[in-house]
Order: sequence, then structure tokens, then C-alpha cells
Amino acid sequence: MVRELVRAPGHDRHRALAVTLAWIEAWCVHGPGDVQGRPLSGPDALPLDDEFAGLILDCYALDETGRRLYDTAVVSRAKGRAKSELAGFVALAEAFAPVRFAGWAEGGERYAWRDWAYEYEPDEPMALPVVHPIIRCLATEETQAGNTYDNVHYNLAEGPLGEDLPASTVGLTRIFLPDGGEIIPSTASSAAKDGGKETFAVFDEPHLYVLPELRRMYKTVDRNLRKRRAAAPWALLTSTTYQPGEESTLEALHERARLIAEGRTRESRLLFDHREAPPDVDLTDLESLRAALAEVYGPFACALDLDGIIENEFWNVAKDPQDARRYFLNQPTASRDAWLSRQEWAACAQPELSVPDADPIVIFFDGSKSDDATGLVGCHMDTGHLFVLGCWEKPPGPAGADWQVDRVDVDRVVREVFDRREVVGFFADLAEFESYIDTWGNDFRKQLLVEATVGRKRHAVAFDMRGRGAEFTEAVKRLHTDVLERDVTHDGDSRLARHVLNARRNPNRWGVSISKEGRESPKKIDLAICAVGARMVRRLVLADPKWARRRRRTGRAAF
Repeated sequence: MVRELVRAPGHDRHRALAVTLAWIEAWCVHGPGDVQGRPLSGPDALPLDDEFAGLILDCYALDETGRRLYDTAVVSRAKGRAKSELAGFVALAEAFAPVRFAGWAEGGERYAWRDWAYEYEPDEPMALPVVHPIIRCLATEETQAGNTYDNVHYNLAEGPLGEDLPASTVGLTRIFLPDGGEIIPSTASSAAKDGGKETFAVFDEPHLYVLPELRRMYKTVDRNLRKRRAAAPWALLTSTTYQPGEESTLEALHERARLIAEGRTRESRLLFDHREAPPDVDLTDLESLRAALAEVYGPFACALDLDGIIENEFWNVAKDPQDARRYFLNQPTASRDAWLSRQEWAACAQPELSVPDADPIVIFFDGSKSDDATGLVGCHMDTGHLFVLGCWEKPPGPAGADWQVDRVDVDRVVREVFDRREVVGFFADLAEFESYIDTWGNDFRKQLLVEATVGRKRHAVAFDMRGRGAEFTEAVKRLHTDVLERDVTHDGDSRLARHVLNARRNPNRWGVSISKEGRESPKKIDLAICAVGARMVRRLVLADPKWARRRRRTGRAAF
């Protein structure tokens, strides 16, 4: 199972509103479906599984001052995982339950609601309900109220929560709460208006928010959530994963999560929890698919007909298996012109491998002044393992307006690599860093076994990408083949993965190279270029007689 989990620093489930989870388990019932009406606790109960109970605690995790850690929580799970039901439980809690911090317990304090009570432990966070909650459940189409709202409506119309509610308050288009406030199902036309004062919003399946009006709906409601400070509004998004390249709301949120994980932004108030099947699943093998589905659905797998999913979704010749991969394995499938897929690259990750400082390596450098990234990638001579040595990227947002790469820092890192490691080959793209590359060539020439070529001249380091299209295109082909055949490993660096997945196939007169989506695209590929280049330099060193002689002198076999 692959889990991509982005949390704020200091996240601690022990400092979360356990009273909120206890209230949900005491009062909610399962919504429309095979198990509708069954409670989460008590006789004939079908309890929340540990994964979903933990997700609720994550959403209500607090910092040391009692402030909730997240304004936005994203839960990405495979189709049929009861995500909308989970969102419905949280919406009901936001309407009735204690969900906002009210101090730290000394121990023994009780929260009572109707005939139910919860007793706090010492130092546990206490909570109270929201005053006049306004809860919006967002759907994509005019003709439907949305699965989340269906679960909320069922609980209030048929479950114990509705016993004290007047029948007229629970409608198909709106629910009026007895102490003030309301729960509203909305679509793009009704929600994409300023002026709302929501305290909580649920966005169902934001991987479908690809049309301009749906993206505007999300932005408008998200902006409304900043209005009521005392109510501490927030949003929950539940979805199956997105199709890369469609620029859906979910894809944009995933990019935000990656920026946070890589430390490239100061924000931390986004919780992103994505679970997908292992990358090496064989879609033609029954046991492999069963195991993959069991991993991606986790504790919910026992409630599903896994063989039926395999036969009707993966092996049905009338259906696209890549759609089945996305919906039921929750794996983002590649764009049509993608160089490599997420699964192909992830299958080669071996982050546990380390390259000893004393082992010979080669490195490749791709530099930029301001817009593109600047990267440095190493390749282990003995194994061909790829690893990131440095990456400098323009910060997102206003911080990147006048940004330029710190060339002094780049030079420092390159020199530290040569001081610490045994570098036997080093190619650097000539553009933007000419003076530094000349200096590196003079300083490191004696220890390098191969030389680059600029035009008809030899150079210890400089590699002119503009004049070596045939050689680099062949290198792109070789790495692509090595990845598909699992003949290469890499360190699993998220920045390298992002650049590799950003790379697009670019046919030219020599074959197929790689490029960005477009000249102005903000999605960088520079580390992918470095990975291709590093493997190319390794092959050149392996083919050079000086390498074989060196290996004989050191008593190690030449590769």
C-alpha cells in the first residue's frame, strides 16, 4: 500500500477532540445502502473502522494552544470506500456535536447531550458546539443533492438524531437546525456566489471539478470560510484520485500538499491523506489484483466483492483498465503524452539504499537563472542508483516574484560533493552557468575520467544540450526502457518524482526526447533531465578504458 500523508508539524492524535469522535459513534447510523440504519455502537452495531476513526481524529487535531491544525482536509480513497458517509458523519457532528475547543480538562468534567454523556480525562481537550452552524454540502450536478447530503438527510429523517426534530425541518433541499443554523446542499450555480457565512463545507469528488464553474464554486465557498473567525470554519474534501492534466481542484490541492511536504511554502494548514495500491500490481493476475484491492481498501475490503470488481472493471474488455486503475486502485493514471507514469517510476524507488561516500559516482547538473529549477543528481557507478544532491526552485506565490537562484550556494554544494565523494564523471548543461562551469572544469578536470563536448571542442564538464540532441534523446530512451524493465533504482525523492511525472514526450528527428508541457508551464522537469544525464554519464564512464584500468588498480571488477 502507498500512503501519501501530509500533516502539520506537531500533529498528535492524542491532542485531538476525542469527544467529537465519541459523539459520532454514539449518535450516527449508516446511510443509504446495504447496511442503512445500523448504528456505529451498541446492539447490532457496525462500528467505524480504525482508519476512518483515525481520519476523524486527524481532522480535529489541535496545536498546543487548542487551535485546530487544519483549515482544509483532503481524504483520497478508492471508489466505494464510503467516503461520502464519512463526510456525512462529520457534517452531522458540525451541526450538533462538541467540535470547537473549550479548554483543557482537569479530569472528570462531563459533556452531556440529550441522554448521552462523555467524561474527559486529565489534560484532554474539551469542546462545545458551533454557534449557529451553516453547513454546505457541495455536489457537481444540478439534478442531485449529493451523496454526503443523502447520508445527512437519512440520519435526520430515520436515525436517532431526528427523534426530537420537527418533521418539517428536514427537507430535500435544506435542513433547519433547532438551535439556529442550517445544512444546505449546493451545486455550482447556487454556491458560486459571495456572501455565504459557512462554518463547514464538504466538497464531494473534487477530482470532477474540472469545469470553470466548478472550480469557481470551490474557490468562492473556500473564501467564505474565512469570514467567521470565532466559528473556526473549515472544509473537508473526499474524493477518488484525479486524472493528471485535467487541472481539477483535487490536482491543485495535491500540488499544494507536495509544496508543503517539500518545505517550499510556509503554509501548513492542509491535511492531505491519499491511499493507493502498490505500484507493481499485475492487472492480469487475479491474486495480485486481490492483494492490491485488499491493501487499498484496508479494513473496508471485507465489505466488498473484490472478485466482482476485478471481473467487471479490470477484465471487462468493454472498459478501459486505466480507468479501473484510477477508480479502484486509486492510482493517478498518466497523461496521454506523459513520459512515464507514476506507477512505473514508483516501482523503481528504493529509498533505503544509500551510496557510501567512498564509492565512485557521476553527477549531472542542469542550471537556470530564475524561472526553471536548478538541479544536481548523482548516479552510483556500481549499481546505477540515482539520488538527488541538490535542487533549487523558485518559491510559489509572491515570494517567487523576483527570485533568482543563489549561484554561490549552488557552487558550494557542487564543491561539497567533490570534497566528500569520489566523482569520476561530471557533465553540466552549459546554459546559464557558463562561468561556473568553466571554473569547475579547471578545478576538477584531473579526477574526471570522461570529457564532454561543446561543438567540436572538448571540455571537462560542459555539456551543450542544444547541440547534443541525438545523444540526449538516446539517453532519454535508455532511461525510459530501464524504468519499464526495473533495471534502475532511485532514492524516491519527491522532487525528482514530481519532475519526472511533469515530463512530456517530445518527438524529434532522432526519436522521442522529453520537454515541459509548454514553454510557459510552471511544472518543472529539470531533475528529470539530470537523472537522464547522470545515467548517460555513467554509461560513458563504463565504456571508457580508463575506468577498467582504475578498477583493476583498486581490485574491484569493472562493470
